[in-house]
Amino acid sequence: MLATLGWLQFHPPTAGIEAVSSSALAVGAESGGVKLLEPLVDEKYSIWEKIALITNVVIALAGLAYAVMLVGEVKNADQGTPRMQEIAQAVREGANAYLFRQFRVVGVLIVVITALLYFAAKAANAEQSIALGRAIAFFIGSTFSATVGFVGMRMATVGNLRVAAAARESFGKALQLGYRTGTITGMLTDGLGLLGGSIIFLVYGEHAYEALLGFGFGGTLLALFMRVGGGIYTKAADVGADLVGKIEAGIPEDDPRNAATIADNVGDNVGDCAGMAADIFESYEVTIVAAMILGIASFGHKGVIFPLLVRAIGVVASIISTYTVRAGDKGTAAEAMKGVNRGFVIGSILSIAGFILLGLVYLHFDAAYLADYPQAAAGFPGSTPTAVAAGLPWWANFGFGGLDMRPAWTCLIGIILAVCLNKCTEYYTGTEFSPVKSLAKSCSTGHATNIIQGFAVGYESTVAAVLIIAAAIMCSALIYAGTNPTFIAFGVAMCGIGMLTLTGNTISMDVFGPVADNANGIGEMGYDKAEMGEET
Repeated sequence: MLATLGWLQFHPPTAGIEAVSSSALAVGAESGGVKLLEPLVDEKYSIWEKIALITNVVIALAGLAYAVMLVGEVKNADQGTPRMQEIAQAVREGANAYLFRQFRVVGVLIVVITALLYFAAKAANAEQSIALGRAIAFFIGSTFSATVGFVGMRMATVGNLRVAAAARESFGKALQLGYRTGTITGMLTDGLGLLGGSIIFLVYGEHAYEALLGFGFGGTLLALFMRVGGGIYTKAADVGADLVGKIEAGIPEDDPRNAATIADNVGDNVGDCAGMAADIFESYEVTIVAAMILGIASFGHKGVIFPLLVRAIGVVASIISTYTVRAGDKGTAAEAMKGVNRGFVIGSILSIAGFILLGLVYLHFDAAYLADYPQAAAGFPGSTPTAVAAGLPWWANFGFGGLDMRPAWTCLIGIILAVCLNKCTEYYTGTEFSPVKSLAKSCSTGHATNIIQGFAVGYESTVAAVLIIAAAIMCSALIYAGTNPTFIAFGVAMCGIGMLTLTGNTISMDVFGPVADNANGIGEMGYDKAEMGEET
């Protein structure tokens, strides 16, 4: 069956590598070097493409403006009692001390590497604009990653106090405030990632890959320090607080008599907020970089613009869907998850509709386009000069000559992948499902069986996730069966783009956890549990 799909007819791997490099060299040879602002001045870009690219920047800025609006909403919420404010201030000071110390060390490294990238490019006889662009893009990528992590952490330390105070009034208000605190970080990730990729392409055009490499590298390097460093701090503080409180002293978690409780709450912020946000920003960043580089090597400039437009659809979908998360005045953890999941489903539906509409409108190819980008012809087996994409199956173009919906379908696979991973995570971590129930049951027979069962459930969950991801990659690859490895890699990259389309929602859910956890700690230490109720 695979042979009939064309799987056995793929070109050898070197063909894909040569396609990427030869495409870049051909662009350079034809243009005589970098043409700054090429997408805005070159006639091969239609007026609609130019408008779309500018709109992309506007949408990215709109995402950032939405984040700023939410900052004001969170800051204006009730701050609770003086005792709660005192505890929240201690957590905030601890988190700031950690990040400021980390940035002082990492900042020097970033400046040194920025200079090294510039001089290394000059030593390799690169053009001044490319050498400077790569170094600046690296610095911007690392700065954006640091901004997402730092602002996300700062807002988490602001929001946790407000959530604790809101929990005294209603369940719905506390949920909404906590989720919107997370949404600030999510929209910063969405907005800055899209803004960086769009501006680099607007400035460098088909030579954007030169600067995009630096942009991705910068975000990755900073995320490494923030994620690993923050994660180690988080676990050290968490285990230390539990050992002192629960094991030695026999007092509950977040008890004000345990001095390590503040460090535990600080760890939630520097690891689960700052570190996680920088880590996801890095994934968001390098995925768009990979898709844009593979896009220019396979489909030409449409292969670069399409991923950017998909990301813009994701920003719009995240703005709408995150704002719809609501809950009643009274509720439970299960009802909170229903509200959060409902927002994710709304965002997924909006994104899928956007992918299909964008594909139908934009993904049209003709002989003139293939003349400009001869490498794109390999993606249309069976086509003729007068009937581009004629050899594609019906599901790829619905019988319309020149239409190619394959990039849109790979994005759809990515969205389905994200939904499946979300459900998989919910199943293995939700208290109402059998994995967690089996862990609780294993406690009755002692520590050893509990640890063994914990490992078993953890390993099982990773197998399920790996199988889901493998299936998505396989489906994305099969969509481009019969082409060459460059197109297959582009399909897989677009699957990643689709999966991360709702990054705003994903980070909102991720940050919501430590914010609510901190709010519970502030509530425990700040006033009576009876006054606080069960809302937090």
